[in-house]
Amino acid sequence: MKALFDLDFRKFVTPSIIKIVYILIMLLLIVSYLAFVIASFRANGAFGFVVLILIGPLFCLIYLVLARAGLESLLAQIRTAENTAELVRLAGGTPPSDQGSFQINPIPPTEPSAPRASGNPGPGATGNQPPAGPNSDNGPETPPNPYKQ
Repeated sequence: MKALFDLDFRKFVTPSIIKIVYILIMLLLIVSYLAFVIASFRANGAFGFVVLILIGPLFCLIYLVLARAGLESLLAQIRTAENTAELVRLAGGTPPSDQGSFQINPIPPTEPSAPRASGNPGPGATGNQPPAGPNSDNGPETPPNPYKQ
């Protein structure tokens, strides 16, 4: 309940209330199904029977599957965010949720590289040079971790 009033949004509420939301969706489907069946029987007995046996259950099943898929997708995104924050913590950084609200750690700009001489082949050209890799002297540098402080 305390997480509902967290104005910095440091804790996700959705994983704890998603079961309640799913149960409420199921209850609303049942109530709407019964109301639709009653209304269709009042209009026409044959139409009411078709709604009772075919249209109503099919509608409820399709809507329940879509609601479940949407809730699972939302929960998967939240779990991904939680796992990413844990990975940042394990890497020795501070996750954005722990830095306070709306603080951004920009990646520092890099120095532009010097222009190449006309006799020096570009990065896509083939030559006798070995491919540049992380272990070579002229290889690309690892980008700085923006979450380390």
